[in-house]
Amino acid sequence: MTTLREYLDKTDCKDDLKDLIELIAIQAVPIRDAFIYNQSYAGTENSSGDKQAALDVWSDEHIVNVLLKSNLVSQIASEERDDIVKNPNAKAGYAVVMDPLDGSSLIQVNLCVGTIVGIYDNGDALSCGNQMRAAMYMLYGPMTVLTLTVGSGVYIFALKDGVYTMLEENVKMPQGKLYGSGGLKKDWIPEHEKFIDEIEKEGGKLRYSGSFVADFHQILKYGGIYCYPKTKDNATGKLRLVFEANPIGFIAAQAGGEITDGVNNLLDVKPQKPHHKTPIYVGSKNMTEKIIRICKE
Repeated sequence: MTTLREYLDKTDCKDDLKDLIELIAIQAVPIRDAFIYNQSYAGTENSSGDKQAALDVWSDEHIVNVLLKSNLVSQIASEERDDIVKNPNAKAGYAVVMDPLDGSSLIQVNLCVGTIVGIYDNGDALSCGNQMRAAMYMLYGPMTVLTLTVGSGVYIFALKDGVYTMLEENVKMPQGKLYGSGGLKKDWIPEHEKFIDEIEKEGGKLRYSGSFVADFHQILKYGGIYCYPKTKDNATGKLRLVFEANPIGFIAAQAGGEITDGVNNLLDVKPQKPHHKTPIYVGSKNMTEKIIRICKE
């Protein structure tokens, strides 16, 4: 079976980018080991007002320290930090954006969570998503899996005994009918309500866990859409463009899908700040085209 490094060696990635991808991916081992000791909430909130689980804080500090020690990364933008961490002495100019532990509210009930990462080779963590050099997420489920793109398709690896081996190559997102939507139904705007009504009339099936990365992985495999819309009292939605939308959207696009806020392709949107929030619709094009049509109407 093809290992992660063997795959990377067949791509046009520079050696230091290969090293960085492997370095981040293997942090799934200590993060997973830390689950049992970090079950509670930390008693703090991140910049977006979300309660931080102890493992949110631990994972953030751990990955940031590993990246700084590597000297491969000049900027790090994390969902758990107010500001971008800068390393002016880095020997390589990569910028990393990350959600160290997406879905952390599910830790105490032992449901699937993950780590979302995007990598730029221009040293700017606030770049548009379409400038991303690589995107990946580690999903902590029955298996630990790594979903990765370096701009030439999407590949899925499984971790066993400290080694990632390929499970699936050149993954393509099918047209599908699964859907998951955040936000309270009573707060949905008319466009989103019409969108969900159309999906359900066409036989759509609801799949929503509260973990963005886990819900997206279902969409990647089976087709459909994940959405967290703007609401009547919150035009910006809940999820972050830099840490969540751009890496997941880059993967979706590489698999033949799409990410939009209902009007704009989110990969073309320039982040205004690290915690730039945005409505999100990401998934199969038969679904994203539907919400774009409804919003235009």
